[in-house]
Amino acid sequence: MKDHAVETANAGKFQNPAVTADGQTRASVALTRPETLWFNTGTLCNITCLNCYIDSSPTNDALVYMTADEVSDYLAQLKARNWPVHEIGLTGGEPFMNPEIIEITRRALVAGYAVLILTNAMLPMMRPTMRAGIAELNAAFPGKLTLRISLDHWDEPRHDAERGQGSFAKTLKGMDFLRDTGVPMAVAGRALWHESDAAARTGYRHLFQSRCYDIDADNPGQCVLFPEMDMTAEVPEITTACWDILNKSPNDVMCASSRMVVKRKGSQSPTVLACTLLAYEPEFELGTTLAEAERDVALNHPHCAKFCVLGGASCSA
Repeated sequence: MKDHAVETANAGKFQNPAVTADGQTRASVALTRPETLWFNTGTLCNITCLNCYIDSSPTNDALVYMTADEVSDYLAQLKARNWPVHEIGLTGGEPFMNPEIIEITRRALVAGYAVLILTNAMLPMMRPTMRAGIAELNAAFPGKLTLRISLDHWDEPRHDAERGQGSFAKTLKGMDFLRDTGVPMAVAGRALWHESDAAARTGYRHLFQSRCYDIDADNPGQCVLFPEMDMTAEVPEITTACWDILNKSPNDVMCASSRMVVKRKGSQSPTVLACTLLAYEPEFELGTTLAEAERDVALNHPHCAKFCVLGGASCSA
């Protein structure tokens, strides 16, 4: 599922996984420090956002619901491969639309991992069975479960412009429940409004303080501000020489520390991807097992350059 805007803006680039358009050796990244294994629990979502990187919506089931048994299989593979992963990340779509999300979370916690769930904290999370499951797991595994809430902006009209009228109020209602239940929270915002990092964090700080949310707006791990993913922007390709030029290490890039498991509609089994951002790019499929997913990843997509290498972003804390 290629994005034509990306192809137009970067015509001639990102074609060959080994070399760039001007013939230089393309940079690649080895899995040197696996820390997080992500599961996309399904692309279905209760809302449609203007800038959803994975095109989640109430009708997009390109990635179908992951089951608890499928997750357990990969948890066993983690142990067998001796990956030093400490965190399981659950994303979507909206994870709380997956009917097995509580059991998936339970199994990851029982296996000894911290669990990070990315959610909009709206109506799917606020169903009675989901609230009861969250409260139970938080009590049984204190400090091991964190919900990271998609709060695009600290200002209600700007957030609602992305996610729909009334979504800000519904999200805060969900966050109030998590606050009152004592569930650790983080927030993910967007840098879409040409606002300085300091100004954005000041806005979030005031919001968190006014509602007694135990979230540190100045901590990038608790208040993550993702760079804008402009599909029409031209970006440079990353060569092996770029590491020294940019004073960066391949170990700093997401694919050095994480992989994501998805299940495509119509597939018999899940597959492992190099990156959480490139769910629809077949060249970033690494195989069906974690053993196959241990191979190097060529930085052969505009997101590799803009979001990860130049933007310095990470989906984990």
